[in-house]
This record gives sequence, C-alpha cells and structure tokens, in this order.
Amino acid sequence: MLKEFKQFLLRGNVVDLAVGVVIGAAFGTVVSAVVADLLTPLIAAIAKVPDFSRLFFEINGSKFMYGHFINALISFILVASAVFFFVVKPMNMLVSRSKKGPPADPTTKKCAECLSEIPIEAKRCAHCTQAIV
Repeated sequence: MLKEFKQFLLRGNVVDLAVGVVIGAAFGTVVSAVVADLLTPLIAAIAKVPDFSRLFFEINGSKFMYGHFINALISFILVASAVFFFVVKPMNMLVSRSKKGPPADPTTKKCAECLSEIPIEAKRCAHCTQAIV
C-alpha cells in the first residue's frame, strides 16, 4: 500500500497541481498588493473618498454597512481585471501564436484493397494494381 501511495504522490499531475496551488497563492498575494497599494488609492484619489468601509445607513437601530460591500466589490473588479489583462489576455495571445494554420489538403489516399498510400489522382494502385474508383 505504501508503494502505491508513493506512486500516487510522484505522479506528474499531483506535483503539477501542488506547484500550481503554491504559485497561485503567491500570485494572489501579488495581485492583492497591487490592488490595495496602487489601484485602490488611485480610485480613492479620483473619488475623493479614501475608504468606503465607513459608509452605512441605519434603520430601526440596525446598521447596514454597505461601504464594506462597495470596498469588496471594487477589490473584486480590480483583481478580476488585473488577472484578465495581465494573465488571461497574454496567455491567449501566446496560445494563438503557437497554433498552426489549418491542415493542408491531403495528397494521398489509401487503396481499398491493400491499404497502401497512393496519390489522390491515381486510377490504379501501384502496389496491387487494383483499379481505384
């Protein structure tokens, strides 16, 4: 049983997944720092409100802290846009560049009798002399 567990752990996709999770966590920290330290202050400078978390309204003594929701929504939109424009779009461009054009038209076909490759224009197989329809 230990041998099977060792094989499972050393299988490529488990290691790849672990690396992906670690890299993802580190990237999440970087994106959060960009949003918190650069983009949110920029929006605060434009909107002239440095922090929305203090905004609320009150009904019958209950406080509705809608400002915290606004902060979370802005943070989500900024993180999503940063990921889209700095990760997804460049990766899509790289993938589209690496794709090859459409496949070329076939120049050969298989003989129905002997299954050898023959030119498409051939009327008779060169290997078995079978007439090609």
